[in-house]
Amino acid sequence: MKRKMILMVVCIALVSLVTSPVGFAGQKQSKDYRDAVSQSAKAARVFREIMRAPDKSVPRDILNNAECVAVFPQVLKAGFVFGARGGRGVASCRTKSGWSAPAFFNLRGGSFGLQIGAQSTDFVLLFMNENGLNRLMGDKLEIGGDASAAAGPVGRQAGASTNIRLDAEILSYSRSRGLFAGLELKGVVITLDDDDMKAVYGEGVKAKDALRGGIVAPKDVRAYPTMLWNYSKRRARE
Repeated sequence: MKRKMILMVVCIALVSLVTSPVGFAGQKQSKDYRDAVSQSAKAARVFREIMRAPDKSVPRDILNNAECVAVFPQVLKAGFVFGARGGRGVASCRTKSGWSAPAFFNLRGGSFGLQIGAQSTDFVLLFMNENGLNRLMGDKLEIGGDASAAAGPVGRQAGASTNIRLDAEILSYSRSRGLFAGLELKGVVITLDDDDMKAVYGEGVKAKDALRGGIVAPKDVRAYPTMLWNYSKRRARE
């Protein structure tokens, strides 16, 4: 009996350690957690810079109609003229209470045309309807396969973009060497960054758990959804 009591006390102590602020602080000091914080901050900065550019930003009416926005900062080019790329990014979607907790993703593959001299590119993807949103929340999204991404209008082009806005599941943009423009993506594969998701939210949390508003993000990673709120305050439609 005494032995059982000792084992019980030890188990309780271990559980307390894992769930205590000290244990959580250890998780917050992990490399993946710091990486997630950095990714959210980078995405927020890129989005702010793009939206501040006069007549060269995502049109506000387009942004206000988007259900979800993903930013992939500094996607690196592996090839020279036509080449594969790889990078990571952050997405947030509209919920009834505002922009959701961020979900973290990897981006791989794709040929994006002539990009001589451009070593890295920022990508912005707007998911315009429920179909596009559901594809992002799956295990893997292949643009050009599962879904198509149309080049998004920029600045004052919005007035001539009615058909694009109504029909496209995804609108895509790129910023390279200071030039921001709509870009038609093909052959891009987007998958969930399981390491960053686990570091921020714990074991087993999927994209839909964060993007549907089912969980609250730690303050450290809220930079990106906070930035989206600064530029579009529409909440999810009923």
